[in-house]
Amino acid sequence: MKTLALVESPAQLLNVLEWAHRHDVQRDDLTTVVLAPRPEQSRLQLRRMTEIARNLRHVVRWHEPRLGAASTARTVRAMAGELIGIDRLVIGDPFSGVIQVVLGVTRVPEVVIVDDGTATMEFARLWAAGEELVRWHTTKTAPHRRQIASLARRRMTAATGSKISLFSCLPLEVELPVIKNDFGWTRSQYGQPTVKITGDLVGTSLVETGVVDEEAYLAGVASLAKRYKVDRYFAHRKEEPAKLDRITALGIQVVRPELPIELTARMGPIGRHVISFPSTVVHTLPVVLADTAADLVVCDINQDWYTTKTSAASSTFLNHVASSARLTHGLTAAAC
Repeated sequence: MKTLALVESPAQLLNVLEWAHRHDVQRDDLTTVVLAPRPEQSRLQLRRMTEIARNLRHVVRWHEPRLGAASTARTVRAMAGELIGIDRLVIGDPFSGVIQVVLGVTRVPEVVIVDDGTATMEFARLWAAGEELVRWHTTKTAPHRRQIASLARRRMTAATGSKISLFSCLPLEVELPVIKNDFGWTRSQYGQPTVKITGDLVGTSLVETGVVDEEAYLAGVASLAKRYKVDRYFAHRKEEPAKLDRITALGIQVVRPELPIELTARMGPIGRHVISFPSTVVHTLPVVLADTAADLVVCDINQDWYTTKTSAASSTFLNHVASSARLTHGLTAAAC
């Protein structure tokens, strides 16, 4: 079965490897196309993940669709060739404009969606409700983007002959087939990590997306660091350097991982306590570190942290991410 995977982030590429491992997909039957993003840290992690995939003898091609009109045109021409004869399309972010354009002009018998952050949870909610495929923290969407999203959704329906399924480690409520991602490849590649006596805090880009106030966030980081003896802060790839400098000033080592946090944690060392704000991490790390002594803690977002432009739907969504992690994995809860 000829499969094409389209990835735009390090986590998506990791989860394509996990999907291929889980389904014993032959390397000759899978081609992965990286549609490179612009942020440098994301590109760095994707380069490292591409090296890992190629070392496993996977076919990975790198394209630059976001460097201008000429680059976009080259990618479109290349994609037209890549899509010929494809039986199955694997994607990571159904909200991506580039991916939605591809879905809108392509008819494939099967589409598989792998995890990319909390996008999968929001996709499941919107799909079940019959709503547009628009990101949860987006306040305004241009009309042409809504048209693209609408066409992509129509293409991913039984009426067009496409079979849709999800490959996820998240608790999803959706009337679509869901295959559980148990991170079997990650756990088989790397043994149990060393667990250190101090804590680690996993960062988030909620400030950068305008959801959370920066001063409130930094106060929360300081409080958690004191409570859990945190000496390392794993920065999200989208966090701004100026904010990270302020975290360094708190006496915490800021680490910019070259790989997704799931691989970084499994390679070790990892903290005795691993604290995270509501994000996919509170669902992935309990699986990745299940056979270790690390204790996962999820920190609820205080209502006072939200900015004035944050919608009620956004805060409800983040509360759901945290509460579902506590329910599913029995995580410790912490108030910030």
